[in-house]
Amino acid sequence: MDFLSSLATLTIHWAALLFVFILFVALISVVVMYWVDTHQTTHTIRRNYPVVGRFRYLFEHLGEFFRQYFFAMDREELPFNRAERSWAYRAAKKVDTTIAFGSTRSLETPGDIFFLNCAFPTLDEDAAQPKEVCIGEYTAKIPYRTQSVVNISGMSFGALSKPAVQALSKGARKAGIWMNTGEGGLSPYHLEGGCDLVFQIGTAKYGVRNHEGHLDDAKLVSLAEHQNVRMFEIKMSQGAKPGKGGMLPGAKVTEEIAHTRGIPVGQDSNSPNGHTDIKSIDDLLNMVHHVRKVTSKPVGFKMVVGDLMFFEKMCELIHKKGIDYCPDFITIDSSDGGTGAAPQPLMDYVGMHLRESLPAVVNVVTAYGLRRYIKIIASGKLIVPGKAAWALSAGADFVVSARGFLFSLGCIQALQCNKNTCPTGITTHNPDLQRGLVAAEKSERVANYAEELLHGIGMIAHSCGVKEPRELNRSHVRIIENQSRSQLFSDVNPMPNIRPEYIDTVAFQDSAVSLEDRIQ
Repeated sequence: MDFLSSLATLTIHWAALLFVFILFVALISVVVMYWVDTHQTTHTIRRNYPVVGRFRYLFEHLGEFFRQYFFAMDREELPFNRAERSWAYRAAKKVDTTIAFGSTRSLETPGDIFFLNCAFPTLDEDAAQPKEVCIGEYTAKIPYRTQSVVNISGMSFGALSKPAVQALSKGARKAGIWMNTGEGGLSPYHLEGGCDLVFQIGTAKYGVRNHEGHLDDAKLVSLAEHQNVRMFEIKMSQGAKPGKGGMLPGAKVTEEIAHTRGIPVGQDSNSPNGHTDIKSIDDLLNMVHHVRKVTSKPVGFKMVVGDLMFFEKMCELIHKKGIDYCPDFITIDSSDGGTGAAPQPLMDYVGMHLRESLPAVVNVVTAYGLRRYIKIIASGKLIVPGKAAWALSAGADFVVSARGFLFSLGCIQALQCNKNTCPTGITTHNPDLQRGLVAAEKSERVANYAEELLHGIGMIAHSCGVKEPRELNRSHVRIIENQSRSQLFSDVNPMPNIRPEYIDTVAFQDSAVSLEDRIQ
């Protein structure tokens, strides 16, 4: 008893001393901060309101999280509202994705769309799996055939952590979809999962560059030897930062990432605004032809649309140069696309939205008789079935998503991608933060999300009376004009006929036949 009494007395004594010490340190800290704040000349708030003014930065930082969890309504928050994120989370976890009592989405907003249900919807026994699509059928010696509809968009190793890339690669394999490497090069973790890969050639040509930063054909050949690498995508621009190359802070350029990209360790990795060897449409088509000739695999390009005449001129030039210079696919990115880091002026004000650019590009390619040769891939906030189904109805052959799959990994939209402090371990190279992201577990969620997204698109397609997602077209969609009126998408933006001068182009037919002979 005496021992316990002595222990209690000693504990209270030391606790009191510790409290006094902490109070003393806190008082000294306040005095130091007060002196610093009143004597600095950079920050007005801190100078006028010493010490207290510092809380402004804390509240500003915490505001992102409080708005997300306490103040924003289900459909208010940007860039992705709670309703969309919740659907993605539930889909990834393979739990109930139904809702009750009615939609929280406004069904009267001008410009929004809705699908037209059929009086005789497709029954489950009549439904079909997505048909196989062949990319590079007329141009590549090794074309790519796939049934996938939903795929993983470009996110590079460096912007993403090792376990994030591992989880995405393994999940893509399980779901039978492809994964785009992003512009950061091909890492062992992309190959580890065994999924189909699209290698992206960015403006800095990471992974396929020589010491001067130019395209290295030997490295292209080496990459093409990987059976998993199915296609090559030349990245001209992306939606979040058109006119600006990739930006990776030096804090995220580890030794491994530097080796993968072929750059110095610890230095900011800022890609050029554009390709130094692609300064015209002719240069672009020549590059497509060159990469395809070196790799024997399909080659296309990615861009956010800013000038529709670009596609008119490109199609005219393809007819002059021949099918061997035709891109096998075009990835259309939206101006509201995402990225790990981008200047706000570009993110907020530059580029066309997918809602306008996708059907416009499809129209041009169709009118010039090139639709059978060029596949269209849609990208830009297509994380829920309704938005993805709209892209297919507008004319896309495939849908790709980056941020949707980030949500499947557990992203909480903390908006820390441009720093090395991502709390979920997805976009950080801090081992302590990465520890929470278990690739084996998250790969299951990646596959679940892909499958549930496709299932949701399929439900919409069946409701519209078609058997599979790619049978959706513009006649299945109406665009809201006001609270009491809407118009058919096919009336507002009809699919054009092929221009007479481009019907049955002889040069293209000859090229296609000769290629088939070569393949056989």
